[in-house]
Amino acid sequence: MKSCALSLATAAATFGDEEKKMAAEKESGESEEESLTLTVQEREALGGLDSRLFGFLSLREDGASVKTLLGKAVHCYESLILKAEGKVESDFFCQLGHFNLLLEDYSKALSAYQRYYSLQADYWKNAAFLYGLGLVYFYYNAFHWAIKAFQDVLYVDPSFCRAKEIHLRLGLMFKVNTDYESSLKHFQLALIDCNPCTLSNAEIQFHIAHLYETQRKYHSAKEAYEQLLKTENLPAQVKATVLQQLGWMHHNMDLVGDKATKESYAIQYLQKSLEADPNSGQSWYFLGRCYSSIGKVQDAFISYRQSIDKSEASADTWCSIGVLYQQQNQPMDALQAYICAVQLDHGHAAAWMDLGTLYESCNQPQDAIKCYLNATRSKTCSSTSSLAARIKLLQAQLCNLPQGSLQNKTKLLPSIEEAWSLPIPAELTSRQGAMNTAQQNGSDNWNSGQTISPHPVQQQAHSWGLTPQKLQHLEQLRANKDNLNPAQRLMLEQLENQFVLMQQRGLHKGQSSHLAGSNDEQPLFPTGSTQYLQAACTSSQNQNGPHTLPRNSVPQGDALNHFSSHIATSGGLKGITFTKESKPSRNRSLGSETRRQDGDTSNSYAGVKELSNHVHQATTISISSLNHGVSISPNLIITDNPQLSALLIGKANDSVGPGTCEKVNNTHPAIHTKTDNSVASSPSSAISTATPSPKSTEPTSTHSVTSLNSPHSGLHTINGEGLENSQSSTKIDLPIINLKSDPQIIPSMSVSIYSSSTEVLKACRNLGKNGLSNSHILLDKCPPPRPPASPYPPLPKEKLNPPTPSIYLENKRDAFFPPLHQFCTNPKNPVTVIRGLAGALKLDLGLFSTKTLVEANNEHMVEVRTQLLQPADENWDPTGTKKIWRYESNRSHTTIAKYAQYQASSFQESLREENERKTQLKDYSDNESTSSDNSGRRRKGPFKTIKFGTNIDLSDNKKWKLQLHELTKLPAFVRVVSAGNLLSHVGHTIPGMNTVQLYMKVPGSRTPGHQENNNFCSVNINIGPGDCEWFVVPEDYWGVLNEFCEKNNLNFLMSSWWPNLEDLYEANVPVYRFIQRPGDLVWINAGTVHWVQAVGWCNNIAWNVGPLTACQYKLAVERYEWNKLQNVKSFVPMVHLSWNMARNIKVSDPKLFEMIKYCLLKILKQCQSLREALVAAGKEILWHGRTKNEPAHYCSICEVEVFNLLFVTNESNSQRTYIVHCQDCARKTSGNLENFVVLEQYKMEDLMQVYDQFTLAPSLSSSSS
Repeated sequence: MKSCALSLATAAATFGDEEKKMAAEKESGESEEESLTLTVQEREALGGLDSRLFGFLSLREDGASVKTLLGKAVHCYESLILKAEGKVESDFFCQLGHFNLLLEDYSKALSAYQRYYSLQADYWKNAAFLYGLGLVYFYYNAFHWAIKAFQDVLYVDPSFCRAKEIHLRLGLMFKVNTDYESSLKHFQLALIDCNPCTLSNAEIQFHIAHLYETQRKYHSAKEAYEQLLKTENLPAQVKATVLQQLGWMHHNMDLVGDKATKESYAIQYLQKSLEADPNSGQSWYFLGRCYSSIGKVQDAFISYRQSIDKSEASADTWCSIGVLYQQQNQPMDALQAYICAVQLDHGHAAAWMDLGTLYESCNQPQDAIKCYLNATRSKTCSSTSSLAARIKLLQAQLCNLPQGSLQNKTKLLPSIEEAWSLPIPAELTSRQGAMNTAQQNGSDNWNSGQTISPHPVQQQAHSWGLTPQKLQHLEQLRANKDNLNPAQRLMLEQLENQFVLMQQRGLHKGQSSHLAGSNDEQPLFPTGSTQYLQAACTSSQNQNGPHTLPRNSVPQGDALNHFSSHIATSGGLKGITFTKESKPSRNRSLGSETRRQDGDTSNSYAGVKELSNHVHQATTISISSLNHGVSISPNLIITDNPQLSALLIGKANDSVGPGTCEKVNNTHPAIHTKTDNSVASSPSSAISTATPSPKSTEPTSTHSVTSLNSPHSGLHTINGEGLENSQSSTKIDLPIINLKSDPQIIPSMSVSIYSSSTEVLKACRNLGKNGLSNSHILLDKCPPPRPPASPYPPLPKEKLNPPTPSIYLENKRDAFFPPLHQFCTNPKNPVTVIRGLAGALKLDLGLFSTKTLVEANNEHMVEVRTQLLQPADENWDPTGTKKIWRYESNRSHTTIAKYAQYQASSFQESLREENERKTQLKDYSDNESTSSDNSGRRRKGPFKTIKFGTNIDLSDNKKWKLQLHELTKLPAFVRVVSAGNLLSHVGHTIPGMNTVQLYMKVPGSRTPGHQENNNFCSVNINIGPGDCEWFVVPEDYWGVLNEFCEKNNLNFLMSSWWPNLEDLYEANVPVYRFIQRPGDLVWINAGTVHWVQAVGWCNNIAWNVGPLTACQYKLAVERYEWNKLQNVKSFVPMVHLSWNMARNIKVSDPKLFEMIKYCLLKILKQCQSLREALVAAGKEILWHGRTKNEPAHYCSICEVEVFNLLFVTNESNSQRTYIVHCQDCARKTSGNLENFVVLEQYKMEDLMQVYDQFTLAPSLSSSSS
């Protein structure tokens, strides 16, 4: 392709000669043609413009000339691409994407980036491209893909100049996805970076404090907020928002004293917040809530009034006003306030419930039922079951009433249909009416994933019309005119005015309200009963007497839209300013599912101004606009020119067309109309098991990648979320950046692994002049690792429950029989159960019984996980209404003695319950419904709370001498320590891996789904007396489980998850399921995914082993690199281990030898390059050496392994605490490393000697022959 493509150099000459050419060809010299030329100065200026300037380049006022230049460049590039019929170098499209990104034309930038991606096989080497693509995805709220793009940037270039910006945005996205641990880590990484960023450090600190609050860590949040207030020169808006959050937390949580004290603190904080920002409608609203809670009604009304005047329309505020009116026995005023709330937000469950309560109190059960039904439809409703019961009760009462009794009774309030169409009270008309109009015109957008009901629009058009119900109500009020109370007189007056308007406009008496339901839409207020009771949501509402107050916690999916979000765009370096208020909504964001947190504490509008000041610009097609029926061109490309459109899409099979499904070594993404979230690629083999070659010769499947330019494509899912209620017939599909089939993981090299160390260093000489910092074990030319695609072809359904490989031992000889070792380590066997091991070896398992443990070390520490008791093959949410993947467990600590007491009492309690159950069954043996009801309760909660004693460290040989000595009876391949165990060569202790850990269990204790650290094998022995149930999935399928975790907003590596077996079955994932009895040993092979639940009361012991096989080493290195991509610490220091293996082990397996030797080569090159760069920069390297059994070192900031050259702060070095940094984190903290010393632990000569002496040993078979 490139041989016939137009290069950038040729293009530059073309741009320069364009004027002469046009003069010769066109004497007229049209100004339009002349504008296509770029001067030398312009080309030089454009050379320095790419995605890295996004957010730091002003295009307004003083930057107008830059904007003009970018626009001209885009015009020139488009024209050149058109003239060359698309046969230009891929870099053209990349630059075109950069220019459009800087111009904030995201749809064009996305199309250009996509074209570059399809043409450039090694696109992942271009960090600026990945960064630009990530920014576009971020703009579109496609967080799933933005996260991947940003992670790839940091992987291929850890010292990327915009790393701080990336960490900030990753922190925000992980926060939305409820991955709080990852979010905090990235915020902290952003905070330590001294490079410029679009948010100030104070604003990042605010996000960290708010993150604690979102996690309900209120004391930590309070401390963080208070610490932030001590910052010098804190911006007024930041200060106001911090005070607002503190006030709201004190109102909701018992942070200080009694109610009076905490409300006093809350009011003080909010008043100080209003001093800093008097125009914050949210602070006024919170202040009103505080006044309302202590009975200061007048002050509360004043605050609510101020909130409405200062801010956007808020359903929460109107709902709170309604509550106040209702408490003051002003039902008509309360009704109108509630109607305002639900017209602003049709899904405001609190307002619907309060409105239903109001109608009940006025003895209007039919209207109450309609309101309760609307409440149950809301995704924010947490009381679905109680509302359903209430609805049934009211319906039963209605059935028992005499016929016609309700019709003959004068209503205190208008019906819900009538109330909906009432004119807004005069005091609200000026502001509220305008807001409703703006809302319906779509100018507000609401950042919503919900479709706003058309009812309010119709209401404004026909509010002067009277329905038959209204006319009947008017007649009733006229007939009882002398006996009306004030509220009914007001109602009569309003209806009379409407009647006059109706007569003036000549409306027919029989006009029906649109609320009754038209032919093409579901009525908002159904007249009959309904079966549409939805499952309860995750949030709860505040109760104030009989009323439910509105929620104000951060909807997790909306955090980037309303919570102070974000970061400036190309508007300049000043970055983000805090808003007076963010828009209140209960909407969906594409990033994740909207969740409301229990406790009503987090301020959803706490914030900082939206990241993109342009998110709502009419000139840009944002994803949020898709959800409001905005019509969008089917081909979002960089120009309206159809020829150029065709070129960008790809002409005549220049890129893969819609029909392409699979190609061998295909470097072009296929275009399909299907979107999924798979991270499909060929398995990322970190180390080749064959001779390195530039390209893989094995066919690989290229999975479909959606195209923005596909006219039939639809944005079905992002992060597992469907785009609901979109009225647009054409939607956008975002291109997936990582579905290409990767080349062979180890391409050809200029330096052979069989070269001597001197030749290696000679070849690597001078490569580090620019401060090379690539510390990957993989080659420089290797792409970021990817999870494996699901194996193809898929297994038939009858093979999805395979039998578990089991071996029965009769005697000691069986246990030491060599084929047993070979069988267990065979990659084809993901798990092996060795039954009868304890009996065959005469192991004294009683040494690990609870009784013996208490006698040995009763005060020994135990980590406790508090869990919910559930069936082993199911995982329900806490309410018991739906099956989920997320598994919650809270951590605490106790001692062996105390847990033993709990374990024993749990057993006694179970015996007592069993006896009671037997008695009950005997007394009611003929009552079948009783047992079925019990079964239902068992599945749907409330679930019993249990405690699981886990991670009990048995590494101390002095404390646990007898127990550890007993384990030396085991065969060598399963022992904790042996020469053939890779983990025995680490040289230091890794708790729980090369040491024994104990688990103390009661029935239901769960070890959630996981792979072992760095994919090492594991050994688990059940001590008894009870059984354990295991679920096992082969290593090949971990990519599928990773995808399920992502769809469920879970981190595969760090979150707690319990797979839904039905999901796995549908995805054709085989699951081994078996019972581990006392004395059974379970061998988990390298990379196997597994999860375990105790059936009875039992103890287990477990540890990891590393067989000396190529498969084990390969999988360990792959996970090492995947952890690095995911910013997760690898517990096994693979670089350190590889050098120790070279020193200690003779390797005869050629594949394993090549992988280890290659790793040594890579690290030798890295050490040499980094050393040269430091010396060239004049940085002194101090000899430090290593002590015996000194652990491997990790960066204290990013937790990557640091080998040989340690960057330690001057202060840490002088105090001999040696807090280690990697080079990248050191440079982010101190650009020229002036605050750091560099310590060297190995002489290069020593490393060279190890490298040279590590040679392939002859195999046993060849030596014997």
